[in-house]
Amino acid sequence: MKKHNFSAGPCILNDKVIKNSAEACLDFASTSLSVLEVSHRGKEFSAVMEEARNLFKELIDAPEGYELLYLGGGASLQFYQAPLNLLKKKAAYLNTGTWSTNAIKEAKLVGEVEVVASSEDKNFTYIPKNFTIPEDVDYFHFTSNNTIYGTEIRKDFDTKTRLVADMSSDIFSRPVDVSKYDLIYGGAQKNLAPAGATFVLVRRDALGHVDRPLPTMLNYETHIKKDSMFNTPPVFPVYVALQTLKWYKEMGGVKVMEKRAIEKASILYDEIDRNKIFRGTTAVEDRSLMNVCFVMNDEYKELEPEFAAFASERGMVGIKGHRSVGGFRASLYNAMPIESVKALIDCMTEFERKH
Repeated sequence: MKKHNFSAGPCILNDKVIKNSAEACLDFASTSLSVLEVSHRGKEFSAVMEEARNLFKELIDAPEGYELLYLGGGASLQFYQAPLNLLKKKAAYLNTGTWSTNAIKEAKLVGEVEVVASSEDKNFTYIPKNFTIPEDVDYFHFTSNNTIYGTEIRKDFDTKTRLVADMSSDIFSRPVDVSKYDLIYGGAQKNLAPAGATFVLVRRDALGHVDRPLPTMLNYETHIKKDSMFNTPPVFPVYVALQTLKWYKEMGGVKVMEKRAIEKASILYDEIDRNKIFRGTTAVEDRSLMNVCFVMNDEYKELEPEFAAFASERGMVGIKGHRSVGGFRASLYNAMPIESVKALIDCMTEFERKH
């Protein structure tokens, strides 16, 4: 039976990417060695790292003056590393969920933080509106997609203030005006690679302006000077990232990914809104294209365990909602084929007919 992987992360990768990466585990670049065991200093992997950095910048259309790093520690380390490198006096943050809450907590260890708006009052089921981004801050930070609650910011804020964003779960799902950002970062395990690598796209001119001493490993300049290889990088995740980036380019780039994302999410949300058993959990205008969250209507609430088993029997994997929200969550990252989304819709329709 075909499996349809809706897991929130680590999550689905494109079949071709997995195949190419598996082959490299047996013989990498005709070295007769596995990519899992080669030296990161060797010419073969050095070429991989260089191409993976350059292709990332090409696909996201980064202007001159930006550096792409592949680091360890996940986005959670960036919650601290970003303000450590960029926050001189004060930064502004938008709080839209668990990960932005964590980012705010870490930034407060470094300097003054102004939370300009929060959607915590309604359990992060919407994106705050009509807030003012202050101009007397070093940067404005936001989390573009909220994997737990299913909301998403699909725009680049129109402000003179420099932007910093955690784009872990929606990178390459829409065009981004990189020139507005000092920093874009994220864990790779959603739309790029398996867990273990963190992408950091940073503007060179934004660095070197803080007075505090920076630990060597937490200083972006350290890794820029060594092309992301100051210490041993996450070799295999970087290799897989390169295969994903090549696949994006073959598919037609970010605009094609955006079109696919809109199509997949639209048909699933249409089914949720039509189906008498289910309902969405977030404000309609703020619905995520990456993480579709839904629950049973109250009169069918007791059927949740039955639907979970029903869906599992039909090959649906990873649709259980986060423990803090409950219900169900279908993650539709870039590698998710529309056929799998249609299979989930068929499953929901069949369950409705049954009841």
